[in-house]
This record gives sequence, structure tokens and C-alpha cells, in this order.
Amino acid sequence: MKFRHVLATVAATGLVLAGCSEPEVPAPEPPPDHFGYAVGSDLLTSNAGSVTGVSDHADYVVSRVYPPAFVAGPKGQLIPNTDFVDAQAVPGPQKRINYHISDKATYSDGVPVTCQDFQLTVTAGQRQDIFASHIPLAEQVASVECAPGAKDFSVVFKEGLGNRWRQLFSAGTVLPSHAIVQAAGVSPEQFTQALEQADEESLQAVAEAWNTGFDLKAFNPALQVAYGPYKISAVREDGGVVLNRNESWSGDPAEIAEVVVWPKHTDLAAKNATKSMEIADLVGVPTVDWVNRDDPLNRFDVSHEAGILIEQLVLSNDGVLGSDQARQALAACIDQPAVAQASTQLAGVETPPLATRLLSYGDPLNAQMTDISDAHMGVDIALAQTLSGQQIHIGYMGPDPRKAAMVEAMRVSCEPAGIEIIDAHEVGGDLSQVHRQVEGAWGTTQVLPGALDAVLVGMDPSLQYPDADVDTTDVEGLRAAETKLWEEVPTIPLCAQPRTFVIDRSVGNVVPNTNPAGLGWNMDRWQENKQ
Repeated sequence: MKFRHVLATVAATGLVLAGCSEPEVPAPEPPPDHFGYAVGSDLLTSNAGSVTGVSDHADYVVSRVYPPAFVAGPKGQLIPNTDFVDAQAVPGPQKRINYHISDKATYSDGVPVTCQDFQLTVTAGQRQDIFASHIPLAEQVASVECAPGAKDFSVVFKEGLGNRWRQLFSAGTVLPSHAIVQAAGVSPEQFTQALEQADEESLQAVAEAWNTGFDLKAFNPALQVAYGPYKISAVREDGGVVLNRNESWSGDPAEIAEVVVWPKHTDLAAKNATKSMEIADLVGVPTVDWVNRDDPLNRFDVSHEAGILIEQLVLSNDGVLGSDQARQALAACIDQPAVAQASTQLAGVETPPLATRLLSYGDPLNAQMTDISDAHMGVDIALAQTLSGQQIHIGYMGPDPRKAAMVEAMRVSCEPAGIEIIDAHEVGGDLSQVHRQVEGAWGTTQVLPGALDAVLVGMDPSLQYPDADVDTTDVEGLRAAETKLWEEVPTIPLCAQPRTFVIDRSVGNVVPNTNPAGLGWNMDRWQENKQ
């Protein structure tokens, strides 16, 4: 009672003093506390099947918004996503996969997921002349048997192809066709005809909506409807993408109600100061200055890994690099060990050089490919000189000091062959900016103009090279496919992609994973212990 009396006296005195002095300025509200997840992406789009999405690693933000048919786990295992879709392979001369979409699979606007969402994925991947897409495995598909509105459908692969059918509908590639159709201004009947290649005008309108509608810088909530455990509810002025629990998800609800995904180049020290940083999955970041490991109150674990993605040059197939011989000549002046060393010095972890495309760093089968790898590791100036006098413009998503150093290493090794390597990251780093030929309707060829001869980007080998369709346990098949790829040279492998993980110890179920989705592969299972 005595303590309360003292408090009352103090309070009364304070009232008297307040009446005789200037009113105090109220203290500023404390900054908001977000659950923050920082990633190595500019977060340009939520369409991971687009050339922009592939170039900018859109999987980071959409892996649990538009989850795949099979989830890639941390040990490379493919986990069936039966909350979304079931799939069964049927024996036969052509591989057939029968799919059943969960009866509960519904978008966040209440519209059911149907087979036309999957059919649009295949169409987009096959029609690169009008869709700005990069879904290579779609090129293996002969047909999609789908009745409009159906939950059951089949995918039939071209003869001899389809070994990687589980990777076909990867994260962020199955999108809400009903919302795209509405944005395109075509009727459901026109859309059905367009998917059957019978209404080119409608298909072009759909392609335009598919290409631009998922741009996160011009966020359109009507298009950004989700079927996964999270949905994108907003994009902040500072570029943060706000994910909220999707109540329409057919599986277990996400543990954390809201996650803000921070793009690269965000001031993470400032976010950490406002308690808005819990998890980070970054690419090529050698030091994390905002974590003081010597502080006894430090709550973060920091680790670095060389990941499964292969950093490579994706080459033009037209113009200066329009022939196999020209691309072979460029490859002959690229010194992978020097490029990998330049990466390592700015990555925080060793990024081993690679000269094969079909197997990730660390795959034990690499030991069976050593002779092929060794033959293409290093420099052959005599061969490279057949491209002497040419300029090669290389783009990447920048600014990025590590990639700049990698391109500089290429410049140094190619200069003696008379090939001028130009760092063109200011032009861009999107695959759409590579000058190239693509297949159009009815087998025609179309040239897509671009200012770049190559783009430096990290890619998942299991999703690339549709013609190199071999079982990863088939050593002889892998060797033959890799030999053929070195004859055609669609890409030049360089080194393993470096990843930096920062994990708040109070967050449970965070499992390191260096695949395209990264740490966020199981984001809906993360658990926050605020104590």
C-alpha cells in the first residue's frame, strides 16, 4: 500500500508540473517487427517459368506459393506433393503420366485448380516465340490430355523422353490460368482453343498476360492468387514481398502467419536492428557484417556451402555464336579454374570449377566423367582463335562484384585468342536479352533479338537440356549426352554456385537446401519460438 501511495504522489506532482511546462513530444512508435527472410534475388516476378524468373531465381519467393508436383528435398530427393497432385507413370512405348489434382486444391480466390493450369505450363514452355518462357522439360511433351475444368489429366512424352517427368511441373511454373485468361480478355472457350493451337490470336493475348502479369514491381492481386500454403498479399515500397498464410491451401496450414521476403541489396543490418531478420539465403556473400559472432547474445548461425546449381554461361545460338564451331571456340578460351578462383575469392566458400552440365558438384558420378571434364577444363588458344576479332557481350543480374570478377577472368583468358569479352551487366542479365533462335508455331524458326551474347546465371541441371534425357544412374548415357552437349555447346559450365545461410536459432525446422527454392523449400514448416 505504501508503494502505491508514493506512485500516486509522484503522479499528482507530475500533473502539476505538466500544467506549467510545454507538452512533451510523444515518443516515436517502435518500428514494426516482421518475420524477415532475405534472399539472393531482386524479386522481380512470381513467374518462375519465365526467362526473368529463371534469371532472378524467382523460386525463392514462390516455392510455397505455387509449389511443385514434387518437392526437391535437401538431399536431392523428390518428395511427392500429394496435398496438391498425385502422379502415376504408366508403362508403354511412350511414357505416360496420369495426374489427379487434389479435390481440395483451390486458389486463394476460391477457384479450383484444374488441368488447364498444367496444360498452360506446357504450352508456355513450348511456345517461346510468344511466351517469354524457360521451361525446357516442356519441350519433351507430345501431348496433354485435358478436359476443361477436369481434375484428372495425362501427359504423354515424346518417344524416348520423359525420364525427368517428376521435375516437369516445378515450383512457380503452374500458374492460375483462370486469372490469366481474365487479364487477357479472352473467353474460356477461346482459351481452350488456344491451348489446342487453334486460336493463335487468343494465345498471344494469354502469353502477354503470362509474360507481364506476375511482375512484382507492378503487383496485381487479381493475378497473384495462390494454391500453396502461402499467398503474396502485398509488395512493400522497399521491395519486400509479403507472404500471408493461405487459408485455401489443401494441406496443413503454414506455421508462421506472415513472412516478409527481403530482396538482395536490402540493408539487412537495418532490418536486423528492427527485429525484422530471421533467415537469410544469399548467393555469393562472403561476410555477413550484421552478425557479430563474438557477441554472447548473437542469435544467428552462419554457414557457407557450394550448392547444386551450376553457374554457367547460357549462350546465344544466333549471330556471332550462331554455329556450333563458334560456341566451341568461345568455350576454348574460358578457363574454368581461373573463373572459379575469382568466384571463390569473393564467395566465402570454395566454388569448385566444373566442365560438365548434367551433374551437380558433389555428385559421386562425376568421378565417371573425369576424362570428359578434363578435356574441356582450361584453355585451347588455337581452337579459340577461330573466333578471333569478335566481341562477346556477357550480362548478369548486377551489380555483383563476384560475377564481375568472374567475367574479368574470362576477359583475361580470352584476350590472347583475340576474343574481346565485354562485361555488359548494365545492359541486363535476363535470358530474354540473349540474341537467339527459338522454335515457333508449326515448326517454324523465329529470331528473338537481344543485345547479349551470353548470360552468366546459376541453374539447376535437372531442369535443363531436354534432349539429354538420361537416367542419372545411367553412366554411359550420361557420358554420351555430355559429349553431345560439348559438340553443341548451348552453355559453358563454370563452377558451383556459392550459398550463404543465416539462421536464427529460435526458428525451428529450417533445413539447409541449395536447390533453387533454397531454405524456403519447407517455409510453411518453420516454427518461431519468440521466447
